[in-house]
Amino acid sequence: MKHALVVGGTGMLSRVSLWLLDQGYHVSIIARNSNRMKKLIEQTDLNYEITPLILDYNNNAELQEKVRTTIDENGGIDMVVAWIHSTAPEALKVILAEVSIRKDRWDLFHILGSSSDLKRVKREAILPKNCSYHQVQLGFLIEGSRPRWLTQKEISDGVIEAIKKRKKILTIGQIESQEKHI
Repeated sequence: MKHALVVGGTGMLSRVSLWLLDQGYHVSIIARNSNRMKKLIEQTDLNYEITPLILDYNNNAELQEKVRTTIDENGGIDMVVAWIHSTAPEALKVILAEVSIRKDRWDLFHILGSSSDLKRVKREAILPKNCSYHQVQLGFLIEGSRPRWLTQKEISDGVIEAIKKRKKILTIGQIESQEKHI
């Protein structure tokens, strides 16, 4: 069975977590909130294919331990979908190191906010040779003359599109100087 790791998979990426289950993945989900994890698990009949990893990914030692454990229990990770806040600058490095040790080829779908500099992020990321890197940048939409942030559904649908089409770079919504709009 294929194995996916979703970082932030009970919040804005919850629909992505459920979609991956429907695609035949075992899904390990990193989340901080056990109540949101419980609500997500209740939404599917495939709950036995979810491994909840309740932790604060700012804690590098705990993150490393949980990723290792889920790999030991569920097999190598084929795909990582990661929306990691800038408050945890080492979290992605920890995940990359652990996943790369046990898998020949795997995909990383890196979700980034609208203010992220995609070229700088990719240049600074130290990617293992066995990792296929994909970026998904979140923007905003204009409705009438007013801007608005993306909805949870729009974010998830965009990430799912990036996974389906194996897009190297996908922008959801539009990106331009936010001072002009929001």
